[in-house]
Amino acid sequence: MHNPDDREDIIRTLNTLIETCKDGEADFKACAADVQRPDLQQWFTTRSQECGNAATELQRSVVELGGKPGHSASVSGELHRRWVDLKTLVSGKDEQRILEEAERDETLAEKHYAEALHQPLPAEIRSMVQRQYEGVLRNHQEIRAMRNTVRTG
Repeated sequence: MHNPDDREDIIRTLNTLIETCKDGEADFKACAADVQRPDLQQWFTTRSQECGNAATELQRSVVELGGKPGHSASVSGELHRRWVDLKTLVSGKDEQRILEEAERDETLAEKHYAEALHQPLPAEIRSMVQRQYEGVLRNHQEIRAMRNTVRTG
């Protein structure tokens, strides 16, 4: 990793993941506010906090690489949240729809992490990204299971 271009590529990759985590933090927080069931509220609140912690971990890595870490969610994520807010105002905030949106968001997060893992990353950064990716996969599985339970319940 002596090449400055490699370092810049890694920083760019990590900043994309920071945006992804910040999107997840905001999305899960919004879901927690929208659902009525206390168990779902707690689950979404915990996931929101985990996304915030993951973003902080990525930001530290960017600083260690000498870069400027991102601190905010993506513009597209913010626009999507506003669109979902409008849609739920019109159609109501049912748990099925909220879980479907959360699942869609996790599909996008999975894509960003998978793309990052295809980049050449230093071993310690790769293991952090892999661990976070496994958390995204777990979240996606849990959301899918909850969605299926709500659908059949």
